[in-house]
Amino acid sequence: MPSFETIIRGGTIATAADTFSCDIGISGGRIVALGHDLGDAGEVIDATGLLVLPGGIDSHVHFAQPSGPGIVMADGFESGTRSAAFGGNTTVLPFCVQQKGQSLREALKAYHAEADGQCYVDVSFHLVIADPTEQVLGQELPALVEDGYTSFKVFMTYEGMALTDMEMLEVMSVARRTGALVMIHAENFDAIRFLVDKLEREGHVEPYYHAISRPIPVEREATHRAISLAEIIDVPIMIVHVSNGEAMEEIRRAQAKGLKVYGETCPQYLVLTEKDLEGLNMEGAKYVCSPPPRDKESQEACWRGLETGVFSVFSSDHCPFRYDDPAGKLNPKGRTSFRWVPNGIPGVGARLPILFSEGVSKGRIDLNRFVALSATNHAKTYGLYPKKGTIAVGSDADIAIWDPERTLTLTHDLMKDGSDYTPYEGIEVKGWPVLTMVRGKTVMRDGELLGEKGFGAYLTREKSPDAAPRR
Repeated sequence: MPSFETIIRGGTIATAADTFSCDIGISGGRIVALGHDLGDAGEVIDATGLLVLPGGIDSHVHFAQPSGPGIVMADGFESGTRSAAFGGNTTVLPFCVQQKGQSLREALKAYHAEADGQCYVDVSFHLVIADPTEQVLGQELPALVEDGYTSFKVFMTYEGMALTDMEMLEVMSVARRTGALVMIHAENFDAIRFLVDKLEREGHVEPYYHAISRPIPVEREATHRAISLAEIIDVPIMIVHVSNGEAMEEIRRAQAKGLKVYGETCPQYLVLTEKDLEGLNMEGAKYVCSPPPRDKESQEACWRGLETGVFSVFSSDHCPFRYDDPAGKLNPKGRTSFRWVPNGIPGVGARLPILFSEGVSKGRIDLNRFVALSATNHAKTYGLYPKKGTIAVGSDADIAIWDPERTLTLTHDLMKDGSDYTPYEGIEVKGWPVLTMVRGKTVMRDGELLGEKGFGAYLTREKSPDAAPRR
């Protein structure tokens, strides 16, 4: 009888801390041995000349999310997790969005129904708090944190989603009391509304003006305010999808003061700019997301944040809409003004190849930093470590095997998602995931989907030490 169900042999293994050569023995969905000459196995995977890394964890994705009247998100859980697997990911964390007047339990029941039986990789939900009533704050939220929903997100912008400062303080207070982590979309809602109205009155309605309506000070001010509110409560926070150096500096200063403020950035802020929104006709709508891509200086600032540790996680903010679709970017109202173009771009399949190519292959970050930014820190921050996010005995056998020398051009066909485009079309990358394994089962190999829909499981999460108050 074989010693192991699977052995991965001959590869170079990297974790967030170490790089070494050995074989990996896998049984029962977990890593059970690391060493040489491990014996025989039911399946032997030859990884000679390849990198064996922890499977990617994308802690900021949007699947099957309500998106307004007549608008349909391009990815549900089947296509979204499929794209994740092709991009070298083994776990994704989408958002369960509470609607006004809806209980959190109702929102979760509906969202679990969307995911059940549909996933190729493992999933876990963040909660989005849009209606922080007394019952939500006093009963539902504390109970759900104990049930393993240990992170929630609040918005400082968007109609029907933006919380007041008082509401944010109340949500933060619950987080501090329960040990949950608060994620914050930091943009000044009133400033955006003022600028959108002004631009429309002046006749500036093309997609490019989406970027002009959300300038850097809108994000910088909200980031400063969010940090200040968190300091008042003494609660750790994660500022998501940071797009520029000024907002990053707010986070760096808070960290220098000893505050537990974490930062996240995304591929669009490394390789796109606001000029991409200038496309002829409505082509610029393909790049409409919030915050918008900025400029070359902001790109370099975001790289500094990744290199120096100001940003601890790198996520896709995958928020997909079809482009050539009346229920997507080219909806009838969207053609009249950028105000109505759905906010968001696809990216869960492109996140890791872009970070590897632009970061590791070009010498900006080393392989261990790549692993930290793509997997380990996500697991630690969101209560999944060490079950997920590393290669160690006892951890789940969530593994991505990479060919560091493979060079190709990103196209939408490679993404395997539900959208009809990728904003990263034409970008040359060096380094590509050739195998994705979830809990010991190969889901993708050499560009072929091998996993079964429904194999992906829902993960309840622990409270993260990162979310513990300073005192």
